[in-house]
Amino acid sequence: MDTRLKKYAEDILTNETYQSMKKYIQHGRVSVLEHSVRVAETSLAISDYLKKITKTGCSEKELVRGALLHDYFLYDWHEKNAGHGLHGFTHAAAALKNARKDYDISEIEADIIEKHMFPLNLTKVPGCREAWIVTMADKYCSLIETIAMRK
Repeated sequence: MDTRLKKYAEDILTNETYQSMKKYIQHGRVSVLEHSVRVAETSLAISDYLKKITKTGCSEKELVRGALLHDYFLYDWHEKNAGHGLHGFTHAAAALKNARKDYDISEIEADIIEKHMFPLNLTKVPGCREAWIVTMADKYCSLIETIAMRK
């Protein structure tokens, strides 16, 4: 695990409610917790690359925290009768509500969480560099996790 995750978000990573995401599957055999950590690590890699080639950076702390909380919806979206049929459109709002309840999140972190499903949700366009990075990292990780479950 990238040491910057612990540096910026040890309070999140060690939180009992956050750790409960281990029991929910995201894609294939990957838990929501594993997926969120992968998205945070991938976001840092993208940020590092952008910093190297463009000489522009972003807030690593908010990038990491927003990435770790982007899927903090705390339910099994695969349950057919639980009303999660529109999960792709609704889970970001649930994650944001939970993140605001459990953590003191910044506006950048809120933007990351709320808008990471763009372009599926066309009305929620990322409004900062950090949100764009997490949005792309999430798509990349989701693709890899989905391909890995195929034969």
